[in-house]
Amino acid sequence: MDKPNPASRPTPSPLGPGLYVTATPIGNARDITLRALDVLRACDVIAAEDTRTTAKLLAIHAISRPLLAYNDHNAPRMRPAILNRLARGDRVALVSDAGMPLVSDPGYKLVRAALEAGEKVHVAPGASAVLSALVLSALPTDRFLFAGFLPPTEAARRASLEELKSLPWSLIFFESPQRLAASLRDMSDILGARPAAVARELTKLHEEIRRDELGALAESYAVGTAPRGEITVVVGPAPEALPDWGRVDKLLDRALAFMPVRTAAEFVSDALNLPRRGVYNRAIARKNALDRDV
Repeated sequence: MDKPNPASRPTPSPLGPGLYVTATPIGNARDITLRALDVLRACDVIAAEDTRTTAKLLAIHAISRPLLAYNDHNAPRMRPAILNRLARGDRVALVSDAGMPLVSDPGYKLVRAALEAGEKVHVAPGASAVLSALVLSALPTDRFLFAGFLPPTEAARRASLEELKSLPWSLIFFESPQRLAASLRDMSDILGARPAAVARELTKLHEEIRRDELGALAESYAVGTAPRGEITVVVGPAPEALPDWGRVDKLLDRALAFMPVRTAAEFVSDALNLPRRGVYNRAIARKNALDRDV
Protein backbone atom coordinates (compact mmCIF):
# COMPACT_ATOMS: atom_id res chain seq x y z
CA MET A 1 0.00 0.00 0.00
CA ASP A 2 1.39 3.39 -1.00
CA LYS A 3 2.31 5.74 1.81
CA PRO A 4 0.66 9.16 1.86
CA ASN A 5 2.74 11.80 0.15
CA PRO A 6 2.93 14.96 2.28
CA ALA A 7 3.45 16.98 -0.88
CA SER A 8 0.02 15.88 -2.14
CA ARG A 9 -1.83 17.36 0.82
CA PRO A 10 -3.99 20.37 -0.07
CA THR A 11 -2.33 23.69 0.64
CA PRO A 12 -4.37 26.41 2.32
CA SER A 13 -5.99 28.92 0.01
CA PRO A 14 -4.71 32.49 0.28
CA LEU A 15 -6.63 34.38 2.94
CA GLY A 16 -8.70 37.14 1.36
CA PRO A 17 -9.84 40.32 3.10
CA GLY A 18 -12.72 40.05 5.56
CA LEU A 19 -13.83 39.01 9.00
CA TYR A 20 -13.13 35.38 9.95
CA VAL A 21 -15.31 34.05 12.79
CA THR A 22 -12.99 31.34 14.08
CA ALA A 23 -13.76 28.57 16.56
CA THR A 24 -11.18 27.67 19.20
CA PRO A 25 -11.02 24.58 21.47
CA ILE A 26 -13.39 24.37 24.45
CA GLY A 27 -10.79 22.51 26.48
CA ASN A 28 -8.42 20.20 24.67
CA ALA A 29 -5.99 22.33 22.67
CA ARG A 30 -5.76 19.64 19.97
CA ASP A 31 -9.40 20.20 19.02
CA ILE A 32 -8.52 23.24 16.92
CA THR A 33 -9.10 22.69 13.20
CA LEU A 34 -6.49 22.88 10.47
CA ARG A 35 -8.46 25.67 8.84
CA ALA A 36 -8.57 27.67 12.07
CA LEU A 37 -4.78 27.40 12.30
CA ASP A 38 -4.49 28.60 8.70
CA VAL A 39 -6.66 31.63 9.50
CA LEU A 40 -4.79 32.49 12.69
CA ARG A 41 -1.41 32.23 10.95
CA ALA A 42 -2.38 34.33 7.93
CA CYS A 43 -4.64 37.01 9.40
CA ASP A 44 -3.48 40.57 9.97
CA VAL A 45 -4.92 40.84 13.47
CA ILE A 46 -6.86 38.69 15.93
CA ALA A 47 -9.80 40.20 17.84
CA ALA A 48 -9.98 38.16 21.04
CA GLU A 49 -12.38 38.05 23.97
CA ASP A 50 -9.37 37.80 26.32
CA THR A 51 -5.97 38.38 24.75
CA ARG A 52 -4.19 36.45 27.51
CA THR A 53 -6.24 33.31 26.88
CA THR A 54 -5.75 33.56 23.13
CA ALA A 55 -2.02 34.22 23.53
CA LYS A 56 -1.67 30.89 25.34
CA LEU A 57 -3.41 29.07 22.50
CA LEU A 58 -1.23 30.80 19.90
CA ALA A 59 1.92 29.88 21.84
CA ILE A 60 0.95 26.18 21.81
CA HIS A 61 0.80 26.27 18.02
CA ALA A 62 3.80 28.59 17.55
CA ILE A 63 1.71 31.40 16.06
CA SER A 64 2.56 35.05 16.55
CA ARG A 65 0.00 37.61 15.38
CA PRO A 66 -1.12 41.03 16.69
CA LEU A 67 -3.92 40.81 19.25
CA LEU A 68 -6.60 43.28 20.25
CA ALA A 69 -9.29 42.83 22.87
CA TYR A 70 -12.94 42.70 21.81
CA ASN A 71 -15.38 41.87 24.60
CA ASP A 72 -18.54 42.96 26.42
CA HIS A 73 -16.74 45.83 28.14
CA ASN A 74 -15.08 47.53 25.16
CA ALA A 75 -17.17 46.38 22.18
CA PRO A 76 -18.83 49.78 21.44
CA ARG A 77 -15.42 51.44 21.37
CA MET A 78 -13.52 48.70 19.53
CA ARG A 79 -16.11 47.86 16.88
CA PRO A 80 -15.43 51.01 14.79
CA ALA A 81 -11.68 50.31 14.94
CA ILE A 82 -12.18 46.77 13.63
CA LEU A 83 -14.52 48.01 10.91
CA ASN A 84 -11.85 50.51 9.84
CA ARG A 85 -9.36 47.67 9.50
CA LEU A 86 -11.82 45.69 7.38
CA ALA A 87 -12.47 48.75 5.22
CA ARG A 88 -8.79 49.00 4.33
CA GLY A 89 -8.64 45.34 3.35
CA ASP A 90 -7.32 43.70 6.51
CA ARG A 91 -8.00 40.08 7.39
CA VAL A 92 -9.42 40.00 10.92
CA ALA A 93 -9.90 36.78 12.89
CA LEU A 94 -12.55 36.93 15.63
CA VAL A 95 -12.14 34.41 18.46
CA SER A 96 -13.72 33.86 21.87
CA ASP A 97 -12.09 32.34 24.93
CA ALA A 98 -13.43 28.91 23.92
CA GLY A 99 -15.68 27.46 21.24
CA MET A 100 -17.62 29.36 18.59
CA PRO A 101 -17.69 33.15 18.79
CA LEU A 102 -21.14 34.80 18.89
CA VAL A 103 -22.43 32.23 21.44
CA SER A 104 -23.04 34.29 24.61
CA ASP A 105 -20.64 37.06 23.54
CA PRO A 106 -21.00 40.38 21.61
CA GLY A 107 -19.62 38.99 18.36
CA TYR A 108 -22.94 39.04 16.50
CA LYS A 109 -22.99 42.85 16.62
CA LEU A 110 -19.62 42.96 14.88
CA VAL A 111 -20.77 40.47 12.22
CA ARG A 112 -23.93 42.50 11.62
CA ALA A 113 -21.99 45.76 11.37
CA ALA A 114 -19.44 44.22 8.99
CA LEU A 115 -22.17 42.91 6.69
CA GLU A 116 -23.98 46.27 6.75
CA ALA A 117 -20.69 47.90 5.72
CA GLY A 118 -20.42 45.51 2.76
CA GLU A 119 -17.48 43.53 4.17
CA LYS A 120 -17.07 39.80 3.66
CA VAL A 121 -17.67 37.53 6.65
CA HIS A 122 -16.40 33.94 6.79
CA VAL A 123 -16.67 31.19 9.40
CA ALA A 124 -14.09 28.58 10.39
CA PRO A 125 -16.27 26.23 12.49
CA GLY A 126 -15.08 23.95 15.24
CA ALA A 127 -15.62 22.89 18.84
CA SER A 128 -18.87 23.84 20.61
CA ALA A 129 -19.82 23.19 24.23
CA VAL A 130 -23.51 23.39 23.25
CA LEU A 131 -23.36 20.56 20.73
CA SER A 132 -20.85 18.49 22.70
CA ALA A 133 -23.03 18.54 25.81
CA LEU A 134 -26.18 17.77 23.80
CA VAL A 135 -24.57 14.72 22.19
CA LEU A 136 -23.23 13.41 25.51
CA SER A 137 -26.51 14.00 27.35
CA ALA A 138 -28.25 11.10 25.55
CA LEU A 139 -31.33 13.35 25.28
CA PRO A 140 -33.27 14.07 22.06
CA THR A 141 -31.13 15.94 19.53
CA ASP A 142 -33.63 16.44 16.70
CA ARG A 143 -34.90 19.73 18.15
CA PHE A 144 -33.20 21.81 20.84
CA LEU A 145 -33.04 25.36 22.19
CA PHE A 146 -29.90 27.02 23.49
CA ALA A 147 -31.08 29.38 26.24
CA GLY A 148 -27.67 30.72 27.31
CA PHE A 149 -27.23 31.79 30.93
CA LEU A 150 -30.32 32.00 33.14
CA PRO A 151 -30.75 35.22 35.17
CA PRO A 152 -28.71 35.30 38.41
CA THR A 153 -31.62 36.14 40.74
CA GLU A 154 -34.12 33.47 41.80
CA ALA A 155 -37.29 35.36 40.81
CA ALA A 156 -36.03 36.22 37.33
CA ARG A 157 -34.59 32.75 36.83
CA ARG A 158 -37.88 31.06 37.71
CA ALA A 159 -39.79 33.46 35.44
CA SER A 160 -37.49 32.54 32.53
CA LEU A 161 -38.01 28.83 33.19
CA GLU A 162 -41.79 29.35 33.21
CA GLU A 163 -41.49 30.71 29.66
CA LEU A 164 -39.57 27.62 28.55
CA LYS A 165 -41.40 24.81 30.36
CA SER A 166 -43.94 23.96 27.65
CA LEU A 167 -41.43 23.78 24.77
CA PRO A 168 -41.19 20.28 23.24
CA TRP A 169 -37.42 20.58 22.70
CA SER A 170 -34.30 19.72 24.64
CA LEU A 171 -33.12 22.81 26.53
CA ILE A 172 -29.44 23.77 26.85
CA PHE A 173 -28.10 26.24 29.42
CA PHE A 174 -24.72 27.60 30.45
CA GLU A 175 -24.34 28.00 34.21
CA SER A 176 -21.73 29.15 36.69
CA PRO A 177 -20.48 26.71 39.35
CA GLN A 178 -21.71 28.97 42.16
CA ARG A 179 -25.30 29.05 40.86
CA LEU A 180 -25.56 25.48 39.58
CA ALA A 181 -27.31 23.97 42.62
CA ALA A 182 -29.85 26.79 42.85
CA SER A 183 -30.56 26.68 39.11
CA LEU A 184 -31.08 22.91 39.16
CA ARG A 185 -33.48 23.29 42.10
CA ASP A 186 -35.49 25.91 40.21
CA MET A 187 -35.46 23.76 37.07
CA SER A 188 -36.81 20.82 39.06
CA ASP A 189 -39.54 22.98 40.61
CA ILE A 190 -40.64 24.63 37.35
CA LEU A 191 -39.89 22.05 34.65
CA GLY A 192 -40.76 18.96 36.70
CA ALA A 193 -39.23 15.49 36.84
CA ARG A 194 -37.36 15.55 33.54
CA PRO A 195 -34.19 13.70 32.55
CA ALA A 196 -31.18 16.00 32.42
CA ALA A 197 -27.41 16.03 32.19
CA VAL A 198 -24.76 18.28 33.71
CA ALA A 199 -21.61 18.45 31.57
CA ARG A 200 -18.50 19.88 33.22
CA GLU A 201 -15.03 20.56 31.83
CA LEU A 202 -15.88 19.14 28.40
CA THR A 203 -12.91 17.66 26.47
CA LYS A 204 -10.57 18.36 29.41
CA LEU A 205 -8.74 15.86 31.62
CA HIS A 206 -11.40 15.95 34.35
CA GLU A 207 -14.44 15.90 32.05
CA GLU A 208 -17.56 14.87 33.94
CA ILE A 209 -21.09 14.04 32.76
CA ARG A 210 -23.85 13.38 35.30
CA ARG A 211 -27.18 12.11 33.95
CA ASP A 212 -30.27 11.85 36.15
CA GLU A 213 -33.61 13.48 36.83
CA LEU A 214 -33.48 17.18 37.64
CA GLY A 215 -34.50 16.65 41.26
CA ALA A 216 -31.74 14.09 41.87
CA LEU A 217 -29.14 16.32 40.21
CA ALA A 218 -30.28 19.29 42.30
CA GLU A 219 -29.85 17.27 45.49
CA SER A 220 -26.46 15.98 44.35
CA TYR A 221 -25.00 19.45 43.67
CA ALA A 222 -26.56 20.97 46.80
CA VAL A 223 -24.11 18.94 48.92
CA GLY A 224 -20.50 19.98 49.42
CA THR A 225 -18.54 22.69 47.66
CA ALA A 226 -19.48 24.10 44.28
CA PRO A 227 -17.95 22.27 41.30
CA ARG A 228 -15.21 23.87 39.25
CA GLY A 229 -14.95 24.62 35.57
CA GLU A 230 -17.24 25.41 32.66
CA ILE A 231 -20.72 23.91 33.01
CA THR A 232 -23.41 23.12 30.46
CA VAL A 233 -26.83 21.78 31.50
CA VAL A 234 -29.08 19.86 29.10
CA VAL A 235 -32.73 19.20 30.04
CA GLY A 236 -35.10 16.87 28.23
CA PRO A 237 -38.14 18.25 26.36
CA ALA A 238 -41.51 18.81 27.97
CA PRO A 239 -43.52 15.57 28.06
CA GLU A 240 -46.31 15.39 25.53
CA ALA A 241 -49.55 16.44 27.18
CA LEU A 242 -52.34 13.84 27.05
CA PRO A 243 -55.68 15.07 25.68
CA ASP A 244 -58.42 15.81 28.20
CA TRP A 245 -60.81 13.20 26.82
CA GLY A 246 -63.50 14.18 29.31
CA ARG A 247 -63.58 17.66 27.83
CA VAL A 248 -63.45 16.24 24.30
CA ASP A 249 -66.48 14.01 24.99
CA LYS A 250 -68.42 16.90 26.54
CA LEU A 251 -67.84 19.14 23.51
CA LEU A 252 -68.59 16.31 21.09
CA ASP A 253 -71.90 15.54 22.78
CA ARG A 254 -72.92 19.19 22.41
CA ALA A 255 -71.78 19.40 18.79
CA LEU A 256 -73.36 16.08 17.76
CA ALA A 257 -76.76 17.38 18.87
CA PHE A 258 -76.91 19.58 15.75
CA MET A 259 -73.90 18.59 13.56
CA PRO A 260 -72.99 15.56 11.45
CA VAL A 261 -70.22 13.37 12.93
CA ARG A 262 -67.46 14.57 10.59
CA THR A 263 -68.32 18.25 11.06
CA ALA A 264 -68.52 17.86 14.84
CA ALA A 265 -65.14 16.08 14.92
CA GLU A 266 -63.52 18.81 12.81
CA PHE A 267 -65.01 21.53 15.01
CA VAL A 268 -63.79 19.96 18.27
CA SER A 269 -60.34 19.01 16.95
CA ASP A 270 -59.78 22.56 15.69
CA ALA A 271 -61.04 24.08 18.94
CA LEU A 272 -58.73 21.93 21.09
CA ASN A 273 -55.83 21.65 18.60
CA LEU A 274 -56.01 17.83 18.52
CA PRO A 275 -55.45 15.36 15.66
CA ARG A 276 -58.66 14.98 13.66
CA ARG A 277 -58.47 11.20 13.23
CA GLY A 278 -58.51 10.51 16.97
CA VAL A 279 -61.35 12.95 17.60
CA TYR A 280 -63.31 11.55 14.61
CA ASN A 281 -63.04 7.99 15.94
CA ARG A 282 -64.22 9.22 19.33
CA ALA A 283 -67.10 11.13 17.72
CA ILE A 284 -68.31 7.95 16.01
CA ALA A 285 -68.26 6.11 19.35
CA ARG A 286 -70.12 8.97 21.06
CA LYS A 287 -72.70 9.10 18.24
CA ASN A 288 -73.34 5.37 18.50
CA ALA A 289 -73.71 5.64 22.29
CA LEU A 290 -76.14 8.54 21.95
CA ASP A 291 -78.21 6.63 19.36
CA ARG A 292 -78.46 3.63 21.66
CA ASP A 293 -79.68 5.83 24.51
CA VAL A 294 -82.50 7.30 22.42
